[in-house]
Amino acid sequence: MSEVKRRKKGIIQEFKEFAVQGNAIDLAVGVIIGAAFNKIVQSIVNDLLMPPIGLAIGGVNFKDLQVVLKVAEGEAAEVAIRYGQFVNTIVEFIIIALSVFVVIKVMNKLIAREAEES
Repeated sequence: MSEVKRRKKGIIQEFKEFAVQGNAIDLAVGVIIGAAFNKIVQSIVNDLLMPPIGLAIGGVNFKDLQVVLKVAEGEAAEVAIRYGQFVNTIVEFIIIALSVFVVIKVMNKLIAREAEES
């Protein structure tokens, strides 16, 4: 067998070992759950938190808050700074960061408790 075929076989074997290891599968599950969690947080922010806040400040939808720099002309689109969308994104980030903090804190407590019992 030539050196190239041997190396190729080695790379394929390494990939198979990597793909079936728990770490790769755990990572894939984490990405899928993270994407679903992101949708939940977006819904919490957009559908539950921001409407009452917008109502409290005068019936405004945060997504519509913007400063128009140049109005739309013909086929040219409007140029605007959409600071309301930015506020939504910041709120989403805070919720996600707080959630991750809580999960890590709980996991650390469980790990410490398990270490004490051992």
